[in-house]
Amino acid sequence: MAGPLLEVQQLEKQFAVGGAWLARHRRIIRAVDGVSFALEPGETLGLVGESGCGKSTTGRLILRLIEPSAGHIRFEGRDLVALSARELWAARQRMQIVFQDPFGSLNPRMRVGSIIAEPLQIYAQADAAGRRRRTAELLEVVGLNPGFAERYPHELSGGQRQRIGIAAALALQPSLIVADEPVSALDVSIQAQVLNLLMDLRRRFGLTYLFISHDLHVVLHMSDRVAVMYLGEIVEIGSRDTIHREAKHPYTQVLLSAVPVADPAARRERIAPKGEVASPLDVPEGCRFHPRCPMAFDRCRVERPAPRDFGAGHLASCHLY
Repeated sequence: MAGPLLEVQQLEKQFAVGGAWLARHRRIIRAVDGVSFALEPGETLGLVGESGCGKSTTGRLILRLIEPSAGHIRFEGRDLVALSARELWAARQRMQIVFQDPFGSLNPRMRVGSIIAEPLQIYAQADAAGRRRRTAELLEVVGLNPGFAERYPHELSGGQRQRIGIAAALALQPSLIVADEPVSALDVSIQAQVLNLLMDLRRRFGLTYLFISHDLHVVLHMSDRVAVMYLGEIVEIGSRDTIHREAKHPYTQVLLSAVPVADPAARRERIAPKGEVASPLDVPEGCRFHPRCPMAFDRCRVERPAPRDFGAGHLASCHLY
């Protein structure tokens, strides 16, 4: 297939706050506001930002687990927003999600084998014997003994449960996986194992990832390109090395200053932003980061910056340039 595997154009999601009886006082949350990016086959794009910035909502919009308010989502050349329910059901075989909470995403009443085999049964891709064989194969792929098929989720550790979630996501041989904070609920000692597993699976099966995390250190480790989100919009996007070495947006620089560095001589000066993240119910005028930005000036307070192209796919929205 020529062109991007996934292309998102001006994606928006608005939530109304307040019921019908409070219609006069209803307010709008712009959870995702004009997000655009593309993903090439086999690429990993890291989507990073503080909690509440809209990154998980973006992932769910792409899979149409929630409906977008506006914009286009083209996957394998088809606009997902325009698909009928039946067409979308068929397209979902090719795109899957790994959730943040490996316990909450697994049915506690089902054995592990049934959880992994359920997508195969729903899409009628194998008979009972074929599903058992595929389940055993997937358990080995994610580093677990096939005997785990007889266990229940509560009998497993957090890392083992996340491996089960990954195995279930692989069952239908998808081309795109949205990994939504896949290690943030795990012990630090287990996180590296799961991250290495995801990287190995990408190489082995040619997977494409949208990797969502609040941890820029993890995103830089996992991704080919990085998109930085703040209050519903992407403020900077570029290759991993470009973001690491030549970040333009002050918010990206704040995140980078918090990334741990092994070499004491190479430590960055910590940049502390002012105040707290604004409420999405009260998004600042102009640049959304300006109330916290140490370099803000008058123009930042009244005019929303447009993305500026710095070459080689590096875009940043900031009036400093």
